[in-house]
Amino acid sequence: MQKTMERTLEKEQHASTLASDLKYLFKGPVLIANILPVFAGFWLAIYFYGGTFAEYISLFFLTMTGSTMLMAGALTLNNWYEVDLDRVMARTQKRPTVTGNISMETILKIGIGLSVLGVILLYAASPSAAIYGFVGWFTYVVLYTMWSKRKYTLNTVIGSVSGAVTPLIGWAAVGPSYHMVPIVLAMVLFIWQMPHTFAIAIKKVDEYRAAGVAMLPVVKGIPMTKRQSIVYSACLLPLPFFLAAFGTGFIVLTTVMNVGFFILALAGLFMKDDYKWAQWMFLYSVNYMTIFFMSMILMTTSIL
Repeated sequence: MQKTMERTLEKEQHASTLASDLKYLFKGPVLIANILPVFAGFWLAIYFYGGTFAEYISLFFLTMTGSTMLMAGALTLNNWYEVDLDRVMARTQKRPTVTGNISMETILKIGIGLSVLGVILLYAASPSAAIYGFVGWFTYVVLYTMWSKRKYTLNTVIGSVSGAVTPLIGWAAVGPSYHMVPIVLAMVLFIWQMPHTFAIAIKKVDEYRAAGVAMLPVVKGIPMTKRQSIVYSACLLPLPFFLAAFGTGFIVLTTVMNVGFFILALAGLFMKDDYKWAQWMFLYSVNYMTIFFMSMILMTTSIL
């Protein structure tokens, strides 16, 4: 009886450790943050092209499963390739590539396998969705992870492209993506990611410097990074007016959020505590994007 209980406990501990390893391997919060725009794009496409969510339920699961697998594959390959950087940075010490809980060979196979399955499932949903998904994967894995991250401050711009295609994936699964809404959503995501990533880079500037990653605050300094944040946050200001289809309330809400983002970015010029400012920018940007997409989804619940 005692041995049975011990074996059961060992199995539970192993399962818990494996779940934790996979969470860090797939970068759980990052994965979820990228799945939300896919869902939003899919949902909004149904609203604009007509129909109900129930009519698209099979396509929905196919699209979301394919997107999740493809993104998880890309994030896994990022971990596999950057193991030398992760061993230096404090915030990445729990990743299985660092702890050794999962072998590097297995991690490579997981990354490739999930990537291939993700593209196949997205192609089954829509060839256009698969193309957008592959563009995002290639940009993140090859152009960002393997080419630019260690060499150029442009890596943030390149990385933002991979995040910007996410609403296009969801929209393209339902219908043609040459519609104003998904294009503007992609633009918002691309621009928003710049000050969001800059805030993270400032918070972790010492770690990035130690690892030799060419983030903007490491190469050009924090003052330059703050000024860039002001420029990008200002670029968000006109975009809500291209989404008039969601009504005046939505335009007012997003404009207020954009103005707040811009003011907070501007405040960075006068704040001496760089970490505190970066933390405020990070928290604001995370809540900004959540409210932005959730408000559009809530305003289009008529498809249910």
